[in-house]
This record gives sequence, C-alpha cells and structure tokens, in this order.
Amino acid sequence: MQRHHHAMPFLAVAAGIASFSVMDALMKSASLSLGAYNAMLWRSLVGIVLIAPLWKLKGGHWPKGAIMRLHAQRGLNSAVMATSFFWGLKYLPLAEGMAISFIAPLIALYLAAALLGETIGRTALLASALGLAGVLVIAAARLGRGEYDPKVAWGIAAILFSALTYAWNLILQRRQAQLASPLEVAMFQAFFTSLFLLLAAPWLATVPQGSAWAEIGGSSVLAAISLMLISWGYGREETQVLLPLEYSAFIWAALLGWLVFGEGLTAPTVAGAVLIVAGCLLAAPRKHIEQTAL
Repeated sequence: MQRHHHAMPFLAVAAGIASFSVMDALMKSASLSLGAYNAMLWRSLVGIVLIAPLWKLKGGHWPKGAIMRLHAQRGLNSAVMATSFFWGLKYLPLAEGMAISFIAPLIALYLAAALLGETIGRTALLASALGLAGVLVIAAARLGRGEYDPKVAWGIAAILFSALTYAWNLILQRRQAQLASPLEVAMFQAFFTSLFLLLAAPWLATVPQGSAWAEIGGSSVLAAISLMLISWGYGREETQVLLPLEYSAFIWAALLGWLVFGEGLTAPTVAGAVLIVAGCLLAAPRKHIEQTAL
C-alpha cells in the first residue's frame, strides 16, 4: 500500500491538461500545414517509437482479453475525437475551440454516474456549473460578433462532434486507469490510434516536411507525458472530482492562442477564466486517500 497526499491526483491531472494544451497549439500549427489527418497520424506513429522502448524496459507485456479490448476501444475513439477536434481548430481560435469542447465534461459527469456507479455530489455539480458558466461567458461574447463564414461553421460542428466523443473518452480513461499502468495506457493509446488511422493512409497520408517534424515530435512527447499523468490521477480519484479540471485547459488555450497565433484576450475571456478557476478550486479534494499503486 502507498499513501498519496490528497492533492497529488489533482495536481497530476492539472499538469497533464496543461501539457495537452501546449500539444494542442503544436497540433493546430501542424494541422494548418499538413491537414488534421496527417498531423494526427504522424503524431501517433512517432508516439509509438518514443513509448514502446520505455514500455518494454519497464517490463511491459501484451495485454489480453477485456483490457486489450478497452485499449482498442479508446484508440478508435481517440482517432475520431482528436482528428475532428484538430480539423475544427483550423478554422477557429484555439481558445474558442476549447470553449466549445467543454460540453464534454458535463456529459461525462452523468455518464460516470450511470456507468461507473459514482455518486454525483453537490460540490461536483456546483464546480461544473461554475466552469460551464465561465465557458458560456466567453463563448457568448465571441459567437455574438457575427463574424463567421461557412468554414468556421463547419469547424464549430466538428468540435461539437469531438466533444461528444470526448465525453465517452473520459469514461474510458477512468476504466483504463483502474486496470492498466499509465505507461501501458500511453503505449496502447498511440498503437491503436495509429492502427485505425492507417486504414485511410493509402488515400490521405503524406510525409511531413521541414519544421512540421518538430511540431509532430513535440506533440508526441507531450501527448505521452499527458496521458501518463492523467491516467495516474484518474486511477486514484473519482471522475467527478477531477472533471472540473478539464476547464483549466481554456486558460492555457487563451494564453497559447495569444502567444503563438496572435489571438487577443478580452474582458469576457478574463471573466470566464475566473469562473473556471473557481470551479477547479472548489473541486479540489480536501482529504487524504490511500490506495494501492497501479
């Protein structure tokens, strides 16, 4: 048995989401130059090259039965979810795309109750409501400007579709975290995502050139780190406690959008961020937990 400080799962997931946010910025840039499919395909393939040796050195073995089916299920879900998300980001600011995607944790909160048997507490509901309120403040300000063309409308539709698949992804990651090590999760996420994306390779695949390789390589490293951190956290705390942390990704997206893509910060962005942070702080666990390490 190992005792973990009550804040450790919370901090691990928060760090994982921050890493994912930087990865999103790199992937948006790669998607603009390569297309979303190729950016996702090559990121996943590079991820296998990076993770497989470490997984093997740590005594990794080929999983069987239900665990393998769960890895495959999440890999397929991730291939669809991530590709549609990055395609949508080609036509939307990074922060706005992230804001639209935040419908997913709310769906997942109730999926966790229905499928994982978790009880939804009042604090978790209030925290999620604060996070959603922050997102709505920002999204309403941007959507009310009436500046969208048909490509942006398709981008919004793609991200909404991605959000629906991401809600299911959140449930799958909780199940994975309870059955497999963080390194195994990262390994087979990359493996199965690549496998399903390769089915379309004869018609869609192209080889990246120049600086695109740096963006793909950086994205692969960050994706692996993020998956392991988030898997570790979800293996040690309930979904409803950690879900409001998903909203912190907007803060990173707003900052990275400004630094990397020149997307300005507005008063509604600041107001929404305050509400999002409040929700995350409210959800932070305040008791010690004791569990067997995965």
